[in-house]
Amino acid sequence: MNAYLRIGELARQSGLSVEAIRYYERRGLISPAGRLPSGYRTYHPNSQQRLHFILRCKDLGFSLDEILELLTLQPEHSSAEVKKRVEEKISLVEQKITQLQQLNQSLHQLNDLCCGDGPVSDCPILEFLKDS
Repeated sequence: MNAYLRIGELARQSGLSVEAIRYYERRGLISPAGRLPSGYRTYHPNSQQRLHFILRCKDLGFSLDEILELLTLQPEHSSAEVKKRVEEKISLVEQKITQLQQLNQSLHQLNDLCCGDGPVSDCPILEFLKDS
């Protein structure tokens, strides 16, 4: 029995589409083990774990380039390199949170300008946006 997975099997097991797996392959995030005589790509059984790693990293906000960097770290690299990347991501997320809080405050202030009664032509929100 062949221990390698065809791309369709890997897609079903990972919950990804065949197209997504092919895209990750083009980006260098995953590699097929080979091809069957029929032309189907085959993947090593640990490819599913690699895809899980990729998806988990994406969920945490890492770009595909950043994920590739993590995947290509060699065993002799220091874990401090991974920690540094996570700390950089934390800093970026905190900056975005600050920006979103400022945006939220601005939108609330803008919302408070209008009581919602009257015609659009008298809307203080539109006047404010026009004059800004």
